[in-house]
Amino acid sequence: MKKTTIAIAPDSFKGNLTAMEAASYMERGLKNVLLNIAVRKIPMADGGEGTVRAIVESTGGKFVKRTVKGPLGRKVKAEFGITGDGKTAVIEMAAANGLALLKPKERNPMKTSTFGTGQLIKHALSLNVRHVLVGIGGSATNDGGTGMARALGVRFLDAKGKAIPEGGGALGRLSSIDMSKVDPRLKKVAVEVACDVDNPLTGPHGAAHVYGPQKGATPAMVKQLDTNLARMAELVKRDIGVDILTTPGSGAAGGLGGGLMAFTGGRLRPGVDIVIDAVKLPKRLKGCHLVITGEGRMDGQTAFGKTPAGVAREAKKLGLPVVAICGSLGADPHKVLPVGIDAYFSSLETSIDEEEIPEKGPDMLLRCAEQVGRMLALKSKRGARWQLR
Repeated sequence: MKKTTIAIAPDSFKGNLTAMEAASYMERGLKNVLLNIAVRKIPMADGGEGTVRAIVESTGGKFVKRTVKGPLGRKVKAEFGITGDGKTAVIEMAAANGLALLKPKERNPMKTSTFGTGQLIKHALSLNVRHVLVGIGGSATNDGGTGMARALGVRFLDAKGKAIPEGGGALGRLSSIDMSKVDPRLKKVAVEVACDVDNPLTGPHGAAHVYGPQKGATPAMVKQLDTNLARMAELVKRDIGVDILTTPGSGAAGGLGGGLMAFTGGRLRPGVDIVIDAVKLPKRLKGCHLVITGEGRMDGQTAFGKTPAGVAREAKKLGLPVVAICGSLGADPHKVLPVGIDAYFSSLETSIDEEEIPEKGPDMLLRCAEQVGRMLALKSKRGARWQLR
């Protein structure tokens, strides 16, 4: 008898299980009750936390650790990934310059820098990759990506031709941008940026106003940082010929989105689309009979660019049914139905405290997958040909 092939392609269950671990628990649950199945585990992500691990594990790649400068210049050990074919580097800027690397009292976007992110890109270039994927969530910075660019050879000069200090606070002194010493290897790679926000660089919806306060900016700092980023954008347009001021997404990660566009030729794309391409999801779904996806908490926002919605979109192109198994459900989870998820389930069996999730959550997930498997078995036994209305 030919086996039924099920693809399991979840996101990580944040703070609890990696995407691969979640897929493994789902697999165990299904195989506890279904005998004649084959499973394809495809760890997924949407550009945020867990993206490097998901792509590395999905492609049989490797992790690389390097020592770089943290947000305030202290040395930190940061990890990035290389895909199994050796052609693509996957970097999360938060590993080098994320907010989590600072104590609350240290947060100061006037001084924090993205230099370490540029160092990670430079290390990736030394490994002869042809493609660089950068996830830019969770930043501690508001420097417009100038720190990142410095690490790659770009010079930011004042009116006297001297380099200005790092950090968003010094950008008001910027007078010219010198690209003459930029790393020539950048011309040989394609840079893609996982970006799921559409904030422009400046203004009330820009980098400083929307995200500055959570990074430690006072109202006075917010105003100054916004003015400084506008100054940077003006000079980027004059000296490089790239207009990033109002481009959707340019304000992501304190302007790193715009900086990657201007200084590396980066292209901003929804994170889940980047991961779908990196793990070759459409190819790996071919020949499957069912797709199971999921995430730690599913709600109405899942329909807008989160991993389960992206997986469902690709599955529907192949006419495959999609089931989502999640840790818990938030407001309006029914909104995922129109984007291709045929049924969704919460694995939460009883109310538990957050600190209990790592201990109790995995087994709940396994048992939920068992119940999904039992429903599939019931349909098989009855020989019914049910269709969703």
